[in-house]
Amino acid sequence: MASFKVTGGRKLKGEIIPQGAKNEALQIICAVLLTKEPVTIHNIPGIRDVIALIDLLGEMGVKVTWLTESSVRFQADDINMGYLETEAYKQKAASLRGSVMTLGPLLARFKKGRIPRPGGDKIGRRRLDTHFLGFERLGARFDFDPEDGGFYKVDASNLKGTYMLLDEASVTGTANVLMAAVLAEGTTTIYNAACEPYLQQLCKMLVRMGASISGIGSNLLTIDGVTELRGTEHTMLPDMIEIGSFIGLAAMTQSEITIKNCSIPDLGVIPSVFQKLGIKLEFRGDDIFVPAQDHYELETFIDGSMLTVADAPWPGFTPDLLSIVLVTAIQAKGTVLIHQKMFESRLFFVDKLIEMGGQIILCDPHRATVVGLNRQLQLRGIRMTSPDIRAGVSLLIAALSANGVSIIDNIEQIDRGYQNIDTRLNAIGAEIVRL
Repeated sequence: MASFKVTGGRKLKGEIIPQGAKNEALQIICAVLLTKEPVTIHNIPGIRDVIALIDLLGEMGVKVTWLTESSVRFQADDINMGYLETEAYKQKAASLRGSVMTLGPLLARFKKGRIPRPGGDKIGRRRLDTHFLGFERLGARFDFDPEDGGFYKVDASNLKGTYMLLDEASVTGTANVLMAAVLAEGTTTIYNAACEPYLQQLCKMLVRMGASISGIGSNLLTIDGVTELRGTEHTMLPDMIEIGSFIGLAAMTQSEITIKNCSIPDLGVIPSVFQKLGIKLEFRGDDIFVPAQDHYELETFIDGSMLTVADAPWPGFTPDLLSIVLVTAIQAKGTVLIHQKMFESRLFFVDKLIEMGGQIILCDPHRATVVGLNRQLQLRGIRMTSPDIRAGVSLLIAALSANGVSIIDNIEQIDRGYQNIDTRLNAIGAEIVRL
């Protein structure tokens, strides 16, 4: 198990370029299974989850050609469906939650699929019902046999378009059902669909491949099934979670950072939420400049009541950044309630922040109140463990702002979502050593 040794208290300065979007990459890469023709994808983040998914597709028979360190050409013209029956497949797919995204394309093109219970972050219950209920509405037959190694099996020999109301606006659930529907017979209408920019990117890519999709960007998608899709070329958006993380990092460490190539129109409310924390942002073309600030003060609501930051489906605030907002509020002036509605275990990392000196009340598994220190006290370095991707980076931000040295264990979790984060931050003045 690898660790970071972080020497805190250093002010950073310089430019940093966000990686390609992790949450877009997982579904975009799986979409290459929908066609026999070559698909070239640019701005792929070189992170553990994405590389593992590409390796999995390669084992399935997809031809993978790296053109540059972030561009890959895929060709799925000779898929070995027998590989899905192997122990090697079970082990690889089970360790990667993104593997569930292969199901929609496999059902659409090969009329069957098989996947073990997938892994991923330990941040609470993350059910897959939306995926399978959507497949069943299209005519697939679903079977889960716990005696057969815990495999999910789906037979989709007669997929037909239909109307469906998703039980939740799941991004991965919407993407998976969408990919199954593009090659189904007839018209599919998906209501309560997720409409995140990453889902919009998938829709636009599928349209370029020959799919017929209307309602892109809304929560009502209409898909007219086609018989086959062709190849295409696609460039992924920058990772909005990294962009938000860098904004929080700059504020906590009193640093001057320019975040390059942010695709600002696709960030939604993210900049405004950080501005509510009192963080100054300057938009320079497609770059975000975060000036060094000695102090930042939390806004209140119009009636003077305490600020609340809560997650919500897009265009609401993404749950992946609540951990970053929470740690950033530690050194603000004022009090804020963080309400994590989606995942009941995602706030449990705050005990480490409290040990470092943060004034945080964990109200229940979904809510935490942060009483800002306003720089009256500095956090202190401690030893801690990263429980998941986003909490791990929040702890890294806290460590970079703290007095003394911190050790963060289990950084494999951070590496799953952030590419070479130590090298990139060291380049602008951080002191992070990988142990």
